[in-house]
Amino acid sequence: MSRNILVIGAGKSTSYLLDYFLEKSEEEKLHLTIGDLKPDSISEVIRNHKNCTVIELDIQNEAARQKAIKESDIVVSMLPAFLHSKIAVDCLALGKHLVTASYVSDTLRGLDEAVKEKGLVFMNEVGLDPGIDHMSAMQIIDRIRDQGGKIVLFESFCGGLVAPESDNNLWNYKFTWNPRNVVLAGQGGAAKFIQEGTYKYVPYHKLFRRTEFFNIKGYGRFEGYANRNSLDYREAYGLEDVLTLYRGTMRRTGFSKAWNMFVQLGMTDDSYTVENSENMSYREFTNLFLPYSPTDSVELKLRHYLKIDQDDRMWEKVLELNLFDDQKIIPLKNATPAQILQHILEDSWTLADSDKDMIVMYHKFGYELNGKKHQIDANMVVIGENRTYTAMAKTVGLPVAIATLAILNKKITTPGVQIPIKKEVYEPILKELKSYGIDFKELEVPYLGYNPDSASNGD
Repeated sequence: MSRNILVIGAGKSTSYLLDYFLEKSEEEKLHLTIGDLKPDSISEVIRNHKNCTVIELDIQNEAARQKAIKESDIVVSMLPAFLHSKIAVDCLALGKHLVTASYVSDTLRGLDEAVKEKGLVFMNEVGLDPGIDHMSAMQIIDRIRDQGGKIVLFESFCGGLVAPESDNNLWNYKFTWNPRNVVLAGQGGAAKFIQEGTYKYVPYHKLFRRTEFFNIKGYGRFEGYANRNSLDYREAYGLEDVLTLYRGTMRRTGFSKAWNMFVQLGMTDDSYTVENSENMSYREFTNLFLPYSPTDSVELKLRHYLKIDQDDRMWEKVLELNLFDDQKIIPLKNATPAQILQHILEDSWTLADSDKDMIVMYHKFGYELNGKKHQIDANMVVIGENRTYTAMAKTVGLPVAIATLAILNKKITTPGVQIPIKKEVYEPILKELKSYGIDFKELEVPYLGYNPDSASNGD
């Protein structure tokens, strides 16, 4: 009797996930059902696999959704995060386990007691970030604690970037994930973290000018800017008394300073729509944010507004995106500035068929043991194969798939709405990820505290 796994949503990040289930379908007696709004976009190889059924599924159709969930043993939701709650409520009612790669929402958290009562596992945040970041961090934190050490500093950065061999634009960046999330990154409140025991807040308009730098052996120099809320992780990781807690996003050096131009102009704003946006040229869009001048060109006005010299590298980055092109036209009706900017960037930053992406994750742990301070730096680099089999799809999809099978095989049994921070969850998943080349390199380095580059007294 085969066990039925229902995967809802078969977008960009599911290539490795689906392959994993199908490769194991014979030995593990699995049947894979894929429910998607556009089933035709799923590759023929997968559609024609004897242990796979593809169905057209609109999750707003309650009857169809509940029928598909009822016929499964476990549900994997790869939908956008705001759609998980519908699936979760059905899984609870129908007694099915659930796995997602998204942050736990308040709605989901509210189901915890009922999920425990039914003995169900609702595993969330088990992709890349959140996911591999939790598991790899907790593995080292638990190890330090088991030795009797006390964590005083934890920093963690992750970035979806372009692999060195495909890095051929001045921004050293291409979209490997949802472009909208990239354009809106950092909005919705100040970034919060703790530095040497002091709370710090960085407002959105300053976010991209407060960056940290680090080198990763063999891959060069990177920068990081703060994520919106690092403080959420204190309780989850048991770091209530840690002195420094900082989580951020990684880019190649120079990206944040250049991105800040769009923030200062107002091009990342998603709160209003632009009149007559359809059929507007890229040049007209750029001019919307600049003062009127009867004589100065749009180029001159922009340079003056942002104080960029014409021999500045920043200016070359602006030119590379065709922002002054009067022939390129925006096809979007009543669009927000952020939506228009996304369209313009997708023109330049979409991965070509043969392009490879790269995932970089970096953790820094400072701890005290036997009266001495120590530091461990750990990093992971994963390079994609092509535009379909991306490093992003690999690092998001594989941990989700491994967790799903572990729940099905009763290797993970603790019920409730949870994230992968317990040993019973992270140890087997990290061990299996190693066999797919997803592995952390650890270095023991001298403890330098927070941001050793600055020679100030740290206030």
